[in-house]
Amino acid sequence: MSEAVAEETLRIEPLTAEAFAPFGSVLEADPASMRLINSGTTERFHALGIAEAWGEGARVVLNLFRGQPRAFPYTIDMMERHPLGSQSFTPLNGAAWLVVVAEDEGGRPGPPRIFAARGDQGVNYRPNVWHHPLIAVGEVQSFLVVDREGPGVNLEEQVYETPFHIRSPLMTA
Repeated sequence: MSEAVAEETLRIEPLTAEAFAPFGSVLEADPASMRLINSGTTERFHALGIAEAWGEGARVVLNLFRGQPRAFPYTIDMMERHPLGSQSFTPLNGAAWLVVVAEDEGGRPGPPRIFAARGDQGVNYRPNVWHHPLIAVGEVQSFLVVDREGPGVNLEEQVYETPFHIRSPLMTA
């Protein structure tokens, strides 16, 4: 006789700089970081995140990712992290999307936290932060992704013994 595996439904939180701080930074037009440049014709939102690339021969690269929308309910059964560099995602077409992260628990991801990101919010994961791959919602979405390229193993993946579920992409917090 096999035991039934318990499954947990995730609660979606709004993406805020304070709530996301343990995992990295939220990339958004924060008035506190704004500077006028170019003779006052351009607003610069300065130093929203820091791109990091560790190891000899490493460099920071810019990428375009095009994410297919996920079907809901959606199962979170794995997480990944990049030990040698940061990774940022900035949406380009203004659509809301989901961010899933977890604290490290002895080299494995702990229970996931899920954040509802507005279409004008990006994130910058610090090196070694457990996160789920890109979750586009409702439509194909394009993202500017800044991450590390170079020698060394910069991807670790872990599978959860018990999966977690997102019932709907709508914020429930």
